[in-house]
Amino acid sequence: MSNPFDAPRKSRRISRRVRRNRTIALSGGGIVAIIMLGILIGNLSTSGSAPVAVSTPSDGATAAAEAVVATRTPIPIPPASGSDAPAVPPAAAPARFDKRAHSLDDPTSPWVVVNKRRALSPVDYTPSDLVVVDVAHTWEPRLRTDATRAVVEMFAAAKAEAGLSLASNSAYRAYSTQVEVYAEDVAANGGAYADTSTARPGHSEHQTGWTMDIGAADGNCSLNTCFADTAEGQWLRDTAWRFGFLLRYPADKVDVTGFAFEPWHYRYIGSELAEEMHNTGVTTLEEFFELPAAPTY
Repeated sequence: MSNPFDAPRKSRRISRRVRRNRTIALSGGGIVAIIMLGILIGNLSTSGSAPVAVSTPSDGATAAAEAVVATRTPIPIPPASGSDAPAVPPAAAPARFDKRAHSLDDPTSPWVVVNKRRALSPVDYTPSDLVVVDVAHTWEPRLRTDATRAVVEMFAAAKAEAGLSLASNSAYRAYSTQVEVYAEDVAANGGAYADTSTARPGHSEHQTGWTMDIGAADGNCSLNTCFADTAEGQWLRDTAWRFGFLLRYPADKVDVTGFAFEPWHYRYIGSELAEEMHNTGVTTLEEFFELPAAPTY
């Protein structure tokens, strides 16, 4: 038979067991809650939240974390925009053409500008380095040394490149010769016409030793405007700049140069200036050097 006092004892033992199980369950739930809270705090700290104090990891955990960090690919950091950023050198500006490299007044200069308003000084100037130009000619041509070399090269190129034969019709003229040429033109055609086709003494480019009248070796259209339509005239128009020459009196610049169109009149100005004028499309010395036009004396 059971003892009537055993039931209260069993009931008390069951109650104590239940309370113990509840305590264990609550303790386990607390542990789980702490773990979840730690995970939540870790996520917040990695997303930029304020740092949270945590316990120091064990040596094994530290080693594992270091191994993971070591295998990550580093993220490139752009340079600072402040004073520590490396300076990028600016692109070099193209060199400007020096328009003061040679005199425009000195008669010995390849850039001397001679026109109706700009006489040579002295007016009877004679170059000191004239040489005979070894090319086909009507009258024996003489030019200054640099111009002579360039003419010979240009005539040879016309033959080699286009099969064209060029000739000199006139080159250097002394002051005294220009006196005679101008007087003859005035006598034949009158002063007004002569001033559009022949320079007065002291105002002629031929007197500088830098200028040659060029035509076809067969004489076709020599010293005539129809020379512009010949193969020789067109080749010179398109190519003379390569050898340092300028078509000095263009058809559309009579009001600037003061002289009628002369497709045979080529003035040596040197390769640098000739190339610059060709590249910029400027066709007269007056315009390139920003000098006054010279339509009249």
